[in-house]
Amino acid sequence: MSFRSVIASVLLLGLPIGLLAGCDKQVSSNEQAAAPAAQPAPSASTEESKIDRSHTGEVAPALTFEGPDGKPTTIAAFKGKPLLVNLWATWCGPCVKEMPTLDAAAANILVVPISQDKDRATVAAFFAKQRFTRLQPFLDKELGFSIAYNASLPMSILFDSGGKEVWRSTGGMDWTGPAARAALAEAR
Repeated sequence: MSFRSVIASVLLLGLPIGLLAGCDKQVSSNEQAAAPAAQPAPSASTEESKIDRSHTGEVAPALTFEGPDGKPTTIAAFKGKPLLVNLWATWCGPCVKEMPTLDAAAANILVVPISQDKDRATVAAFFAKQRFTRLQPFLDKELGFSIAYNASLPMSILFDSGGKEVWRSTGGMDWTGPAARAALAEAR
Protein backbone atom coordinates (compact mmCIF):
# COMPACT_ATOMS: atom_id res chain seq x y z
CA MET A 1 0.00 0.00 0.00
CA SER A 2 1.46 3.41 -0.98
CA PHE A 3 1.85 6.33 1.43
CA ARG A 4 -0.88 8.23 -0.43
CA SER A 5 -3.23 5.26 0.01
CA VAL A 6 -2.51 5.21 3.74
CA ILE A 7 -3.18 8.96 4.00
CA ALA A 8 -6.41 8.62 2.00
CA SER A 9 -7.55 5.73 4.20
CA VAL A 10 -6.83 7.66 7.38
CA LEU A 11 -8.65 10.72 6.07
CA LEU A 12 -11.66 8.63 5.08
CA LEU A 13 -11.74 7.16 8.57
CA GLY A 14 -11.63 10.68 10.01
CA LEU A 15 -8.43 10.23 12.01
CA PRO A 16 -6.39 13.38 12.63
CA ILE A 17 -3.50 13.73 10.20
CA GLY A 18 -1.36 14.60 13.24
CA LEU A 19 -1.22 10.90 13.99
CA LEU A 20 0.68 10.48 10.74
CA ALA A 21 2.37 13.86 10.58
CA GLY A 22 3.97 13.51 13.99
CA CYS A 23 2.48 16.39 15.93
CA ASP A 24 1.45 14.68 19.11
CA LYS A 25 0.74 17.82 21.09
CA GLN A 26 -2.73 18.86 20.09
CA VAL A 27 -4.46 21.76 21.76
CA SER A 28 -8.14 22.29 22.36
CA SER A 29 -9.97 25.41 21.28
CA ASN A 30 -10.08 26.45 24.96
CA GLU A 31 -6.28 26.22 25.16
CA GLN A 32 -5.98 28.21 21.93
CA ALA A 33 -8.27 30.90 23.34
CA ALA A 34 -6.19 31.05 26.51
CA ALA A 35 -2.90 31.32 24.60
CA PRO A 36 -1.50 34.85 24.62
CA ALA A 37 -1.73 36.51 21.25
CA ALA A 38 1.66 38.20 21.09
CA GLN A 39 3.82 36.37 23.62
CA PRO A 40 6.97 34.94 22.02
CA ALA A 41 7.52 31.26 22.60
CA PRO A 42 10.42 30.31 24.82
CA SER A 43 13.67 29.40 23.08
CA ALA A 44 13.56 25.96 21.55
CA SER A 45 16.21 23.46 22.44
CA THR A 46 17.96 21.39 19.82
CA GLU A 47 15.74 18.46 20.81
CA GLU A 48 12.62 20.41 19.79
CA SER A 49 13.81 21.69 16.42
CA LYS A 50 16.30 20.05 14.11
CA ILE A 51 17.75 21.65 10.99
CA ASP A 52 18.20 19.26 8.08
CA ARG A 53 20.51 20.35 5.25
CA SER A 54 20.35 17.07 3.32
CA HIS A 55 17.97 18.59 0.73
CA THR A 56 19.97 21.79 0.07
CA GLY A 57 19.60 22.93 -3.53
CA GLU A 58 16.36 21.06 -4.23
CA VAL A 59 13.61 23.00 -5.99
CA ALA A 60 10.28 23.40 -4.19
CA PRO A 61 7.56 20.99 -5.27
CA ALA A 62 5.14 22.43 -7.81
CA LEU A 63 2.14 22.07 -5.52
CA THR A 64 -0.87 24.36 -5.52
CA PHE A 65 -2.31 25.72 -2.28
CA GLU A 66 -4.70 28.54 -1.40
CA GLY A 67 -3.48 32.09 -0.84
CA PRO A 68 -5.02 34.42 1.75
CA ASP A 69 -7.61 35.40 -0.89
CA GLY A 70 -8.60 31.75 -1.45
CA LYS A 71 -7.06 31.71 -4.95
CA PRO A 72 -4.56 29.03 -5.98
CA THR A 73 -0.85 29.82 -5.71
CA THR A 74 2.50 28.01 -5.65
CA ILE A 75 5.90 28.48 -4.00
CA ALA A 76 7.23 29.55 -7.43
CA ALA A 77 5.02 32.67 -7.18
CA PHE A 78 7.37 33.94 -4.44
CA LYS A 79 10.59 33.44 -6.42
CA GLY A 80 12.97 36.38 -6.29
CA LYS A 81 13.26 36.74 -2.53
CA PRO A 82 14.14 34.40 0.32
CA LEU A 83 11.10 32.59 1.72
CA LEU A 84 10.35 30.64 4.88
CA VAL A 85 7.49 28.17 4.39
CA ASN A 86 5.94 26.94 7.63
CA LEU A 87 3.69 23.86 7.59
CA TRP A 88 1.39 23.96 10.60
CA ALA A 89 -2.15 23.27 11.84
CA THR A 90 -4.46 24.85 14.39
CA TRP A 91 -4.70 21.56 16.31
CA CYS A 92 -0.90 21.21 16.66
CA GLY A 93 0.33 22.57 20.02
CA PRO A 94 3.97 23.28 19.00
CA CYS A 95 2.67 24.94 15.80
CA VAL A 96 0.38 27.29 17.73
CA LYS A 97 3.13 28.05 20.24
CA GLU A 98 5.66 29.17 17.61
CA MET A 99 3.27 31.29 15.51
CA PRO A 100 3.83 34.58 17.41
CA THR A 101 7.59 34.27 16.86
CA LEU A 102 7.01 33.54 13.16
CA ASP A 103 4.95 36.71 13.00
CA ALA A 104 7.87 38.64 14.52
CA ALA A 105 10.41 37.00 12.17
CA ALA A 106 8.26 38.05 9.21
CA ALA A 107 9.58 41.57 9.76
CA ASN A 108 12.89 40.37 8.25
CA ILE A 109 11.94 37.56 5.86
CA LEU A 110 8.87 36.59 3.88
CA VAL A 111 7.02 33.89 5.85
CA VAL A 112 4.31 31.78 4.25
CA PRO A 113 2.50 29.75 6.92
CA ILE A 114 0.63 26.99 5.08
CA SER A 115 -2.03 25.45 7.27
CA GLN A 116 -2.67 21.74 6.95
CA ASP A 117 -6.20 22.20 8.32
CA LYS A 118 -9.21 21.11 6.29
CA ASP A 119 -11.18 24.35 6.11
CA ARG A 120 -10.50 28.04 5.71
CA ALA A 121 -13.00 29.07 8.43
CA THR A 122 -10.96 27.33 11.15
CA VAL A 123 -7.75 29.01 10.02
CA ALA A 124 -9.42 32.41 9.58
CA ALA A 125 -10.87 32.23 13.11
CA PHE A 126 -7.43 31.34 14.51
CA PHE A 127 -5.78 34.28 12.70
CA ALA A 128 -8.53 36.67 13.80
CA LYS A 129 -8.11 35.63 17.43
CA GLN A 130 -4.31 35.87 17.35
CA ARG A 131 -4.21 39.24 15.56
CA PHE A 132 -0.95 38.62 13.74
CA THR A 133 0.52 41.77 12.24
CA ARG A 134 2.53 40.25 9.38
CA LEU A 135 1.39 36.68 8.74
CA GLN A 136 -1.33 35.86 6.23
CA PRO A 137 -3.35 32.61 6.25
CA PHE A 138 -2.44 30.15 3.48
CA LEU A 139 -4.19 26.77 3.26
CA ASP A 140 -3.31 23.32 1.90
CA LYS A 141 -6.62 21.44 2.28
CA GLU A 142 -5.33 18.57 0.16
CA LEU A 143 -2.31 18.07 2.48
CA GLY A 144 0.01 18.09 -0.55
CA PHE A 145 2.91 19.55 1.40
CA SER A 146 2.53 17.14 4.31
CA ILE A 147 2.66 14.26 1.85
CA ALA A 148 5.48 15.66 -0.32
CA TYR A 149 7.70 16.43 2.67
CA ASN A 150 6.56 13.50 4.82
CA ALA A 151 6.01 16.30 7.31
CA SER A 152 6.09 16.12 11.05
CA LEU A 153 4.37 19.34 12.14
CA PRO A 154 5.52 21.98 12.57
CA MET A 155 7.96 21.87 9.67
CA SER A 156 9.65 24.89 8.14
CA ILE A 157 11.54 25.03 4.85
CA LEU A 158 13.85 27.92 3.96
CA PHE A 159 14.13 28.71 0.25
CA ASP A 160 16.66 31.09 -1.28
CA SER A 161 15.68 33.81 -3.75
CA GLY A 162 16.11 31.33 -6.62
CA GLY A 163 13.48 29.01 -5.13
CA LYS A 164 15.96 26.36 -3.97
CA GLU A 165 15.89 24.79 -0.53
CA VAL A 166 18.51 25.96 1.97
CA TRP A 167 17.37 23.79 4.91
CA ARG A 168 14.29 22.44 6.64
CA SER A 169 13.49 22.12 10.32
CA THR A 170 11.05 20.04 12.29
CA GLY A 171 9.59 20.86 15.66
CA GLY A 172 8.77 24.15 17.31
CA MET A 173 11.28 26.99 17.26
CA ASP A 174 11.60 30.47 18.68
CA TRP A 175 12.05 32.29 15.37
CA THR A 176 13.25 35.43 17.17
CA GLY A 177 16.10 33.64 19.00
CA PRO A 178 19.76 33.87 17.98
CA ALA A 179 19.94 30.35 16.52
CA ALA A 180 16.90 30.93 14.30
CA ARG A 181 18.10 34.39 13.23
CA ALA A 182 21.47 32.92 12.21
CA ALA A 183 19.77 30.09 10.28
CA LEU A 184 17.40 32.51 8.51
CA ALA A 185 20.37 34.72 7.52
CA GLU A 186 21.61 31.84 5.34
CA ALA A 187 18.99 32.66 2.70
CA ARG A 188 20.16 34.92 -0.07
